[in-house]
Amino acid sequence: MKAGERVFIDTNILLRANIPTAPFHQAARKTIENLWDEGAELWISRQVLREYIVNVSREQGLFQPMPPATIEARINYFQTVFHIADDNQEITKHLLKLLQEIKFGGKQVHDANIVATMLAHNITHLLTLNIDDFNRFSAYITLLPMEIKP
Repeated sequence: MKAGERVFIDTNILLRANIPTAPFHQAARKTIENLWDEGAELWISRQVLREYIVNVSREQGLFQPMPPATIEARINYFQTVFHIADDNQEITKHLLKLLQEIKFGGKQVHDANIVATMLAHNITHLLTLNIDDFNRFSAYITLLPMEIKP
């Protein structure tokens, strides 16, 4: 990774890096730290922030819902350490173009919107655990699978 390279952090990585009981917690934290150390620009979007809130505000097998004040503190922290890709008309334009060029629908629109966000903000790389979900967009972005060691 070259210094200044823009990397979008998918929700599944952000969650794992920030929830100690999540599977692959240490791997997610280390991957993000390594990208910072390499000088990458780390990006998330308002969509990722919403998805984070969805996940930490409901009960799951590995953890109890976070209190609202804790959620607010985490969101505020993320907004200070990551570049935030705000939603705008350009993203919608890219999303509609992708819809014409690539077969997807339903919940896959959320993934396509991440790609549209990346295109609108000139973000070239996506760090995600969901490589299979994003393979269809590989002509537009570079996928960075998180290395998971057993």
